[in-house]
Amino acid sequence: MSVWGQFNVFDVAKKDSISEVVVTGNRTAREVIPVQMLSGVALEKLSVHSAADAIRYFSGVQIKDYGGIGGLKTVNIRSMGTHHTGVFYDGIELGNAQNGIVDLGRFSLENMEAVSLYHGQKSAIFQTAKDYASSGSIYLTSRTPTFVEKKNYNLKTTLKTGSFGTINPSVLWEQKLNEKTSSSVNAEYLYTTGRYKFTYSKKDGYDTTEIRKNGDVSAFRAEAGLHGKITGGEWRTKAYLYHSQRGYPGAAVREAPGKFKNQDRQRDANFFLQSSFRKGFGTRYNFMLNGKYAYDYLRYTSDPRLDVTTMYADNRYYQQEGYISAAGQWVVFPFWQVSLSTDLQLNHLNAELSIGDETPNDPLQYTVFRNTGLTALATALHFDRLKLQANVLGTFVDETVRIKYATAHNRHVFTPAVIASWQPWKREKINFRAFYKRIFRMPTLNDLYYTFIGEPSPLKPEYATQYNLGVTYAKEFPKSWLERVETQIDMYYNEVKDKIVAQPSDNQFRWMMLNFGYVEIRGIDISILGQWRVASQFLLNTRISYTCQKAQDFTTKEDPYYGGQIPYIPWHNGSIILNVDYGKWSLNYSFIYTGERYDARANIPVNHVQPWYTHDVSLMKSFLWKNREIKLTAEVNNLLNQPYEVVRCYPMPGTNFKIIIHVHI
Repeated sequence: MSVWGQFNVFDVAKKDSISEVVVTGNRTAREVIPVQMLSGVALEKLSVHSAADAIRYFSGVQIKDYGGIGGLKTVNIRSMGTHHTGVFYDGIELGNAQNGIVDLGRFSLENMEAVSLYHGQKSAIFQTAKDYASSGSIYLTSRTPTFVEKKNYNLKTTLKTGSFGTINPSVLWEQKLNEKTSSSVNAEYLYTTGRYKFTYSKKDGYDTTEIRKNGDVSAFRAEAGLHGKITGGEWRTKAYLYHSQRGYPGAAVREAPGKFKNQDRQRDANFFLQSSFRKGFGTRYNFMLNGKYAYDYLRYTSDPRLDVTTMYADNRYYQQEGYISAAGQWVVFPFWQVSLSTDLQLNHLNAELSIGDETPNDPLQYTVFRNTGLTALATALHFDRLKLQANVLGTFVDETVRIKYATAHNRHVFTPAVIASWQPWKREKINFRAFYKRIFRMPTLNDLYYTFIGEPSPLKPEYATQYNLGVTYAKEFPKSWLERVETQIDMYYNEVKDKIVAQPSDNQFRWMMLNFGYVEIRGIDISILGQWRVASQFLLNTRISYTCQKAQDFTTKEDPYYGGQIPYIPWHNGSIILNVDYGKWSLNYSFIYTGERYDARANIPVNHVQPWYTHDVSLMKSFLWKNREIKLTAEVNNLLNQPYEVVRCYPMPGTNFKIIIHVHI
C-alpha cells in the first residue's frame, strides 16, 4: 500500500524522488508508539462497511452505536472520551467545532486503503501540530491509484444488498494522466429502511417483540482526488461531498404503547476541499504544507406531536472551517532530527435554534468564532537500537461570542510528551517502549453555549496525563506450520482532571454534559497476530485483541459512588478474527465481546448493563470472467441472533445478511 505521511526522512536524503512504498506485512513491531492497523486485503475480507465497523476490532477501543443502522457511531480510546480522539483523513484532521464528534459511520471503506489507530500520537515527528493535539488518533487513508503495465485506468463497481431493504451501489474510477499524475473519482449511495425486530421486557415483566422504526437512512457520498509526484516529494488534493437524511429511532423504554413512535430527524450536508504537499530539499531539510476548507450544515427536528417524550426542536447549524499548516524538518546529524510545525484553524459556527415554546419563525440566533493556533516543536534521536522523541505543543484558543449571557473561553496552554523505544537484542525483534504525554482540550461550542434551557454550561477545560509501558515481539518460522507471529502488550495509566462526560437527557440529539472532577484509568491492551500454513493450500490468518481496564471516578471521597467505574466503560472487551484462504475462496469469521458495565455514575444494580457479543461470518469467491475480476461475497452478521444493546435502550439488529458483488475492470 502507499504510505502517505509515514516515510522515513533518510529515504528523502538518499534519493532525488520518493518512490511508492509497498507494505506487505504488519508494521506494529517497528512503531515507537502503540499502533494497530487494518489494511488492504485484511480490511476487505472483514464484514465491515464503515470506519466504525473496522475500529471495533482494535484493543483499547469502545464504540458507541446509538441505534444500529441509522444511529450515530463514535469511538472512545482508552476511556479518554470521544472528544480526545483525533480523526484524520489522508493526513488532515476532520473537525467539528460544534460538538467535537466525528460520525465514523459516514466514512465508507469502498475507497479506503487502511485504517490505523495510534495511542498517544504518531511515531513520526514530521507531522502537523494537529497530530500532537489528541490523546489518541485514527488515521483513514484513501486509495492511491496504482496501475499495472500498459494500463491507464481502473474501474471498480460494487453492489451491496441485504436485510432491512439495504441497497448500496458504488463506483470507483482511477485514471493515469501521465507518469507522475493520476486522478480518482468515487461515488456511493446508501439506502436502508432500518426496520428490524428486537425483543424487550415490558413493565409487567414478560418479553415481547417490536420493530425498530424511524431508522431509515438515505445517504450519498462523492470524492474526487488528484495525486502527483514531484522531484523529492509528492502532493495530493481531495474534494469530498456527503449528504444524508436519516431518522433517529430513539430509546426503547418500557412504557405504554406508542413509545416507539420517535420521529426525530436529521439532515446533513458536508463538503471539504483539502490539499497536501511534501518536498525534500537536499539531504537535510523537508517541508510540508497542508490546507483545507470545510462547510457543514446540520438540521435536527423533533416534534412532541409525534413523540410526547421529547420537546419541540428545529435546530440548524451552519459551520465553516479554514485550516492551514506548515511544517519543516531538519536533519541535524544522521541520528538527530528536529521538526517545527505551526497550524491555524478558524471556525465560524452560526446556530438557529427553535426549541421549547419558540416557533420556527422566531429562532434564537447564536454565533461563535473560535480561532485556534497550534505550534509544536519536536526532536528525535535514533541510535542503533534506542529511539528517543520529545515534543512540546502550544495551544492558543481565542473566542468571540454573540450569545446572551455568554462569555468567551480563551486558553493558552503548553503540553509536553516524551517517548522512548529500546531493542535489547539485535537479532531478536523484541522492542520495549514507553511514553508520557499531557494533553488539553477545550469543551466544544455545543457544550459551552448551545444549551436548551438556562444559561450556558459552566464546563471547565479537560486536562489529561497519559503513561504507557509496552512491548512488541515479532518472529518468523520459515519451516513451521506457524509462519509468523506478532504480539503487542501495553499497560497504561491515565489521569483526567475535570473529565467531560455525556449523560442522556430527554432529547437524544442533545445530551447533558458534566465535569467529573478527577478520573483515573488503568488498563492493559493485548494484540496477537498469527499466520499459519495449515496445509500447502490453506493459509490461516488470526488476530486476537483484548482489553482490561478500570476507569474510576475519584472526585469526592464523601460521594457514595466514589471509585465507581465511569459510564459505559467495560472491565473486559475483546475480539477474534479468523481468515482461511484456499485458492480463490476465502472464509472469514469474527467475534466481538463487550463485558458488563454501568450506564451511570452510580454503580448499582439498576444501572448495570449486561455483556454482549456477536459472531459474524462471510464467504468470498473471486474469479475471472471475460478478463474482468469478479468477487462475490455472502455475509451473515450476528449469526446467533444475540439480542444486545451497545447503549442502553438502543437495541441492535439480530441476524442479518448481505450480498456483495465487486467487478474490477
